[in-house]
Amino acid sequence: MTDDHPDAAILRILDANLNRAREGLRVMEEHARFVLEDAALSRACKEARHGVRDLAAALPPDLVRARDIAGDVGTGLKTHAEAQRADASDVTAAAAKRTQEALRVIEEYAKAVSTGAGSRAERLRYSVYELELRLRRHGEVRERLSGARVYVILTESLCRNGWLETAEAVLSAGAEMLQLREKALPDRELLDRAKRLADLCRSRERTFIVNDRPDIARLAGADGVHVGRSDLPAPQVRRILGPRGLVGVSTHNTRELEASLSEGPDYVAVGPMFPSSTKPLGAPAGPEALREARNVTSLPRVAIGGIRPDNAARVCEADPDAILCVCSAVISEPSPGSAVEALLRVMRRNGPAV
Repeated sequence: MTDDHPDAAILRILDANLNRAREGLRVMEEHARFVLEDAALSRACKEARHGVRDLAAALPPDLVRARDIAGDVGTGLKTHAEAQRADASDVTAAAAKRTQEALRVIEEYAKAVSTGAGSRAERLRYSVYELELRLRRHGEVRERLSGARVYVILTESLCRNGWLETAEAVLSAGAEMLQLREKALPDRELLDRAKRLADLCRSRERTFIVNDRPDIARLAGADGVHVGRSDLPAPQVRRILGPRGLVGVSTHNTRELEASLSEGPDYVAVGPMFPSSTKPLGAPAGPEALREARNVTSLPRVAIGGIRPDNAARVCEADPDAILCVCSAVISEPSPGSAVEALLRVMRRNGPAV
């Protein structure tokens, strides 16, 4: 067998499976575009389709000449399951599996007719595995965080009251997410505090996040980790945290946002919205950065930096679905619960129903 005289049956197999891979990826792309309404994921699906195009270029030319629809004994073979799909996510899951199977077939049969095409198909197959996971997690995380409106960062040195008293107050007032951010706390003490807060949030069905430390988050039973651009990348954080943990990333402009999205986070923080003592990063990104992020991704978006009840309406105007993340504007107040309630009132007037 040589590249000049390939078996006609192998060419038919390659042609059929290239078509399956393209079709499956198109179904996945439509889900990202119209169901999830996510530009970054749509782009990733499109790039995978272009990967199939490049794969085809590495195979013998003009495979369509080997096509024989009338003589294909498999065109009429259908199963009952193929005629049924529960919902759009089920459609996409089936398309992903079909794409992966097609790429595996290409990977094996390409070895008989082309040098290097098999390994190219293998790499593409693994990228589709990752793409399937991103599509699935995207929908699950959006649902999981759909009710979150206020996200409070807890740092003891900024608390007017005790850290545990402050945590209890903001959760009782309606904050749906709580992050423990302690950069200098010894590990043993940090773990103990994280465990206590994880138990508190779990008892109230709230989401608990640990800043920077996936090891502490996993040991404490936290819901997730938040990292900055200079911290561990999201895929490495997830390896430590476990597959069900949430990974949030901080971004300060569209370039950072797009780079972060390629790593598959579960939510993105955008900011600073306004000048902030806890986020001293020069000129703030402003609400316009949040508006731009809304056009790039439909992942949960967290607005952060200098947000207070008197400017929160500007954030809501830029992105009514954003989660407002606050620190000193809440925990440094004499009544942290009242500060959370004030933010929620602004959001009721300027955003979707809460």
